[in-house]
Amino acid sequence: MAEQKIKTFLMFEGGAEEAMNFYLSLFEDAEVVSINRYGAEGPGPEGSVMVAVFQLAGQQYMCSDSFQHHGFTFTPSVSMFVDCADEAELDRLYEALGEGRQALMPLGDYGFSKKFGWVNDRFGVSWQLNLPA
Repeated sequence: MAEQKIKTFLMFEGGAEEAMNFYLSLFEDAEVVSINRYGAEGPGPEGSVMVAVFQLAGQQYMCSDSFQHHGFTFTPSVSMFVDCADEAELDRLYEALGEGRQALMPLGDYGFSKKFGWVNDRFGVSWQLNLPA
């Protein structure tokens, strides 16, 4: 398989590995492709993620722990859109990703799919979960 040319990149201010492992636990066909960590020489905290590549359902993503504080974070205007295989998968993902969070759009029928929900996860990443018609 040819290398994926365009990947979604998720930048965290700490917690990149925790987020990546959480996402890996939710999807089948999920794996860490590679992970590079900061060493004792820095510039980030030793052992934190310089850059990691992981795969969910055949799609590769990148993540890192920024050692710089930024005046921005994730926004729902860019989100992960997941077409779920069935209602059970949609409900499971909605529950896990939205645990303890306010839904942007609660589970329901909005006319464009059988069932849909939109949540921000505990890391600030936005997920649209769709059950296609």
